[in-house]
Amino acid sequence: MNQPVVPGDPVGAPACVRHPDRVTGLRCTRCERPACPECLREASVGYQCVDCVSEGRRTVRPARTFVGAELSSRLIVTPVLIALNVLLFAVTAVQAGSVMGNQNSPFFAEFFLWPAGVYYGEWWRLFTSGFLHFGPAHLALNMIALYVLGRDLEPVFGKVRFLAVYLVSLLGGGVAVYLFGAVNTPVAGASGAVYGLMGAMLVAVLRLKLNPGSALGVIGLNLVLSFTLPGISLLGHLGGLVVGAAVTAGLVYAPPARRNAWQAGAVAAAFALLVVMAFVRTGQLG
Repeated sequence: MNQPVVPGDPVGAPACVRHPDRVTGLRCTRCERPACPECLREASVGYQCVDCVSEGRRTVRPARTFVGAELSSRLIVTPVLIALNVLLFAVTAVQAGSVMGNQNSPFFAEFFLWPAGVYYGEWWRLFTSGFLHFGPAHLALNMIALYVLGRDLEPVFGKVRFLAVYLVSLLGGGVAVYLFGAVNTPVAGASGAVYGLMGAMLVAVLRLKLNPGSALGVIGLNLVLSFTLPGISLLGHLGGLVVGAAVTAGLVYAPPARRNAWQAGAVAAAFALLVVMAFVRTGQLG
C-alpha cells in the first residue's frame, strides 16, 4: 500500500492520512494507516484512528435489556414528569394565592377529575387530573414515589416504554374512578400512575424470576394505607395498579422475534379498551 509522504521530508516518513502535513510514526491498530496523535483514540488493544472508532460504533449492537430497550442509566422521563407536576402545582398555588389551598384555583377546577364533568363531555379530566395535587404533602409523596420507582424502571424499560406504562396507568386510574366511583367526588393526583409503576415493578421481578417479596410488600403496604387513610382514591390506585401490571406483562412477555410490534399493540390495546369502557359507562349513565 502506498503511504502519503510529506513533500520535502528527507527520510520519506509517512504522514497522517487526515493531516498530510503532519509526519507520524504511529499507526491505527485496526486499519494500520498512519495517524497523528490527535487522530488516535485508545481502544481495548492499542490505539485506533477516529474513522475506525466511528465505524465500530455503527457496527456494534448496543446492549439491550430483557424488555428490548437500549441499556442506559441516564434518567430523562422521570425528572421531566416530576418537573411538570411541580410546575402545575405552582401554577395552581399562584392562582389560588395559597399553597395549602391550591385546589381553589381556576386551573385546578378546569382539569381535576370530576366524573359528572366527564359524562357531560369533559373527557380530558380523565387524563389531566393525574398531573394535579391537593396541597404540597400530596405532591411530595407522589413525586418521591415516582422518583424511586422511575430510578429503577426507566433504565430497564427505556424512555418510550416507561412513559407508555406511566401514561396508560394514569388513564387507567382515572377510568376506574369514572366507572365505579361517585359522580360528584373530586379526584386528582399521580397516584394511579405511581401504582401502575408498582404493578410494572412486580411483573418485571416475576419475569426475571427474582424474589417478589419486596415488591409485594411495598404494594401491600400502600394498599393498606389506601384502605385506611381518609381522602384517598382507592379506585384510582387499584385501576392504575391493574392497568400498569397488565401493560407491563404485554411488554416483558412479548415474543422476541416481533417484540416492538407486540409491545406497541399491547399499549394500544390497553388504551383502546379504557376508552371503550369509558364510553360504555357514559351510555349507562345516560
